[in-house]
Amino acid sequence: MNHLAHAYLSFRHPDLITGNLIADFVKGRKQLELQEEGVRKGILVHRAIDSFTDQHPVTFQAKTYFRASARLYSGVFTDLIFDHFLATDPSRFTDESLYSFTRYVYQTIESKGNTLPAGFLQMFKYMREFDWLYNYRTTDGISSAIRGVSRRAQYLDTPGEVIFATFMEHYDALKSCYQEFFPELEAYVKSLDTIKNL
Repeated sequence: MNHLAHAYLSFRHPDLITGNLIADFVKGRKQLELQEEGVRKGILVHRAIDSFTDQHPVTFQAKTYFRASARLYSGVFTDLIFDHFLATDPSRFTDESLYSFTRYVYQTIESKGNTLPAGFLQMFKYMREFDWLYNYRTTDGISSAIRGVSRRAQYLDTPGEVIFATFMEHYDALKSCYQEFFPELEAYVKSLDTIKNL
C-alpha cells in the first residue's frame, strides 16, 4: 500500500504513523533496533500490510490492468491508485476530514524533527510541500503522482501519461478491486497483536 493507506491504518497513533511511513527507509535489524519502541511497531505493521497486500488475489487482479504498460512497476501503481480510492471513499473521509487527517500526519512527522532517516526526510519535504496525501483525492493529484513515480522509476520507459490513461480506462474496475480489498486489509491490521496491544 501507499503513504495515505499506511498512515490511515495506523489509527491516529503517532508512533505507528511514523513507523508506518518511514519503514521503506529502515533497512535491516540493526536500523530497526535504533528506532523507538512505538516506531518499531509501526515499521512491523507496515511490513505486515505489505505482505498481506502482495499476497492478496484482488491485488493481483488489480495489477493486471497495469502490467502491459508498467510491467515490474504494476504493484507500485496499484498501491498508488488505491490511495486515490481511499481518499475518495465516503465511508472513511469527507474532503474536510481528509484535510484534517493529512494535517495531523504532517504535524506528527514534523514533531520528530531530524531524528528520522535522511532519505525519508528528503521525500517528506516534497510530500508536505505538494500535499501528496490530500491531493491523492483528485484525478489531477493522482495524475501528478503517477507521472512523478514514472519519472523516478529506473527501469520504466512508459510515460506517466500512458499509465494514467490506463488508470482512467479501468477506473471502475480498479475501484471495485479497492472496495473488495480494503475492508479485508483493515480487518487484518486490526487483528494484529501489535494493534490490539496498544
